[in-house]
Amino acid sequence: MPPASASIRRELLSRNLAILVAAQAVAVTGTVALVTLGGIIGRELAPTPNLATLPLSLMVLGTAAATVFAAWLMARIGRRIGFICGALLGGLGAAFGGWAVVGGNFPGFCFASALVGTAMAFSAQYRFAAAESVSPAAAGYAVSCTLAGSLLGAMIGPELAARGEFWIDAGRFAGTFAGVAGCYVAAAVLLLGLRVAAPVAAGGTSRPVRELAEMTRSRTFAAAVLGGAAGYGVMVFVMTAAPLAMHAVDGHSLRHTAGVVQAHVLAMYAPSLIAGALIARWGADRTMLLGALVLGLTVCVGFLGREVMHYAVAMVALGVGWNFLYTGGTTLLGQAHTSDERFRAQAVNDLAVFSTSAVASLGAGAVMQIFGWNAVLGVSAPVIVAALAALVLLRRGRASGLGMAG
Repeated sequence: MPPASASIRRELLSRNLAILVAAQAVAVTGTVALVTLGGIIGRELAPTPNLATLPLSLMVLGTAAATVFAAWLMARIGRRIGFICGALLGGLGAAFGGWAVVGGNFPGFCFASALVGTAMAFSAQYRFAAAESVSPAAAGYAVSCTLAGSLLGAMIGPELAARGEFWIDAGRFAGTFAGVAGCYVAAAVLLLGLRVAAPVAAGGTSRPVRELAEMTRSRTFAAAVLGGAAGYGVMVFVMTAAPLAMHAVDGHSLRHTAGVVQAHVLAMYAPSLIAGALIARWGADRTMLLGALVLGLTVCVGFLGREVMHYAVAMVALGVGWNFLYTGGTTLLGQAHTSDERFRAQAVNDLAVFSTSAVASLGAGAVMQIFGWNAVLGVSAPVIVAALAALVLLRRGRASGLGMAG
C-alpha cells in the first residue's frame, strides 16, 4: 500500500488527533470490560435466562437513543465540552453498575448499562471529530488512527473484566466496575486539552444546506448508512450471542470465552492500522465491499463447527469485516454532506447504526436461547447480502456519473 504523503503525516501528528486516539483507548477499555461481562452477569441476576442479554441490549439502545441528542448538544456547546460530559456520564453509569452488582439488583444493572450506552453515543463521535480535524484527503487515515487507539482497550478490557472479579470484597466484579469508572474519568481529563476547529472544507467551496430528505436520498449517503448499520448490527448480534453459545451452551471455559472475545475486539481495531491506506488506494466503497465479504466468512466458518477454534476464526472475521465497513462508512459519509450539514448527517447515520444494533442486541438473546447458534448465523446472512447490494448499486451509480446527489 502506498504510504501517506508528508503533508498527511504532518496532519496525523496533530494534538487533537493524539488526544482523540488516547480518549478512544481509555473509553474502549471500559466498554469492552462491560461487554465481556454483560451477558454473564445478566444471566446471574436476571429472573429468567431469556433476559440475560437485556443489559447489553439496553447499552446499545441507550447509544441509539442518545445519538441525536449528542449531535445536537455538540452543535451548540462544541465537541470538547460534549465529549467531557459523555465521559463523566459513563463514569456515573459504571459506578451505578458496581452498586447494582453488589446488591444483586438486576433492574439497577440494566439502568447502569443504559447510562454507559448513552456515554457511548458521545464517544462514538470521536471519529467524526478526527475527520473534521484534517483535510478531506487525510480523513480516512484520521478515522482509522482513532479507531486504532481502541487496540489498547481491546487488550486491557477483557483483562480488567477477569482480574477485577475479586478486587473488592463487597461483591463479585465490583472491582471491575470501579476500574471502568476510573477509565471514563481518565478520558474526561484527557479531553480537557481538546481544541477542535471548524472542519476543513473540500476545495474551499461550500454548498447550500439541503433538506434532510434530499440529503438522505443520495446513493452515497444511503450506502454509507446501510453499510455501517449492517456491519454494526451483524457484529452486535453475533458478538452478544457468542459468549452465551460458548460458555453457557457449549461448555467452553470462561477463560476460553474471554480469550475469543479479546481476539474479536482486537480484530475489530487492528485493521485500522491499514484501513486508511486501503481507503486512500481503493476508495471507501471498495473497502466496504471487502468488509462485507469478510463478514460473510463469519457465517461460513460458524456453520462448520462449535469448537473453540471455530468460534475464534468466526469472531476474528466478524471484527475485521466490521472495521472495514465502519471505517469505510464513516469516510464515505463525509463525501455525502457539506460542513454545514455534518451534525444532521452524523446524527442520522449514528441513529440508523445504533438503532439497528439495539434491535440486533435485543433479539440476540432470544434467538440464541430459543433457536440456537446456527439461527444467529442464519439471520445474519441476508443482512450482509443487503449491504453488498447497496455498495454494488453505489459503484454502478458512480460509473454512470452520479455525484453527491446520486
